[in-house]
Amino acid sequence: MKRLLFLVTLAAAVRAQEFNPDKRLEHATQALRDFLNSESPIPKDLVGKAQCVVVAPGLMKGEFLIGGKCGRGFAACRKASGGWTAPAAIAIEGGSFASTDLILLVMNANGMNRLLGDKFTLGGEARVAAGPLGGPASPNTEMLSYSRSKGVFAGISLEGATLRPDAGENKKLFGKDVSNRDVLSGNVLPPRGAKTFVALLVKHARAAKR
Repeated sequence: MKRLLFLVTLAAAVRAQEFNPDKRLEHATQALRDFLNSESPIPKDLVGKAQCVVVAPGLMKGEFLIGGKCGRGFAACRKASGGWTAPAAIAIEGGSFASTDLILLVMNANGMNRLLGDKFTLGGEARVAAGPLGGPASPNTEMLSYSRSKGVFAGISLEGATLRPDAGENKKLFGKDVSNRDVLSGNVLPPRGAKTFVALLVKHARAAKR
């Protein structure tokens, strides 16, 4: 009886999540739409080449840590079979990026492997550079970083900031405990609330390859 009650409760939680998408994911989806629209100066060929994309919308109220700040968002990666994975929740801690939307283009397998793991330092373990606006990028850079504040786009340095999985946000989104490795490896189906986020990546990755 207890097991049945647990299953019913779990199913209700998943249905509630599907019809009431996480607000943070809605913000990330809008930020991604702004970064990828036709007026954005981010080179479209870089989007087409990216192995993963990380989006962290502007800091939300209450997300201040002792000695620093925390920005939360989502990452998605290309699947080996084609298309993109469901978004996995991430947190970026430290750095000076208040009131900006952030995007990281992960350009190679090394950068992707870092997202599949645990906490790492941007500019430390991971080679990250301010993304170019219209020009070529260094072929050895693992990640390119961009910001958007008050409608203005720019490359931004995230040296010293750390990026880690956000287990609590993943549980809210998927209705259960899932790891970023499982999500970003394509082993977890996207919930209904994440489908627009994934569809934007599919659309613009295709457009960039033409």
